[in-house]
Amino acid sequence: MKKILISDELNQYRANLHCHTTISDGGKSPEKMKKFYKAHGYSAIAFTDHEVFVTHNDLTDDEFVALNGYELGVSGEKGKCCHLCYVALEPDNDVQVCYHRKDYIWGNAATYRKVIKYDENEPDFVREYTSDNINQMIARGRKGGFFVTYNHPTWSLEDYSDYMGYDGMNAMEIVNYGCVIVGYDDDNGHAYDDMLRGGKRIFCIATDDNHNGKPDSSPLCDSFGGATVICAPKLEYRALTSALERGEFYSTSGTSTHNGPEIYSLVFEDGKVTIKCSPSRMICLIAGTRSNQIAVS
Repeated sequence: MKKILISDELNQYRANLHCHTTISDGGKSPEKMKKFYKAHGYSAIAFTDHEVFVTHNDLTDDEFVALNGYELGVSGEKGKCCHLCYVALEPDNDVQVCYHRKDYIWGNAATYRKVIKYDENEPDFVREYTSDNINQMIARGRKGGFFVTYNHPTWSLEDYSDYMGYDGMNAMEIVNYGCVIVGYDDDNGHAYDDMLRGGKRIFCIATDDNHNGKPDSSPLCDSFGGATVICAPKLEYRALTSALERGEFYSTSGTSTHNGPEIYSLVFEDGKVTIKCSPSRMICLIAGTRSNQIAVS
């Protein structure tokens, strides 16, 4: 049996799937964010400002796709919280799910309340820091046509007892660079491994979660450290989100000045995995046993 996980016949588009702008608490406007990321080789950004779903289809052109989204947070006790990003699968989806007419929207985002579209027949969604309530948020997002991600568990102070109760998300953040750059251990391979071993069949993404509160030249600039490389036939909105749904992408991390490894192809056939990638010091295949495979170059 041959299964092509990453095909060298598809184009690869570098994307940041978690981004904040001046619409909420970010330091750059959506227009400046597009220019900033395009200059560093990115083809797509998911604009996921806090609490408000504002679309950016006007920023899409032949060389760039603006993916529409937003981020919601649920607060618990002792600083714990859960954050989810919702990325619309269709460019014309502009209806926010899990909306509350009065609460939760804060800061700059409050000025955008008047442009939010929501199902007026739905009652206000009240958030509670419980697995059941968070799972409802995930389910409503999936039903509403969104790619739903679980974000930065370390920054959120969540552990196994928390995230193992969450079900139905499309993916989790295996890397959140914005959190890593300020000292949190949000290289979350351990959490992803927990989820897989616990039977959750979800993807993993690497993101910046950038707010750009520091100068672009600062070592604390929170852009360009976590990327999701989407493998798709063309640079179009639905081509990218369809690839996300199918898992035709990979996550990579680096720094603001050095990109992480690139994967050109990944194939599983007759019990063997073959990978073609950029020069790397070590390649590890980590499975559900202690018989992990390591290649050193």
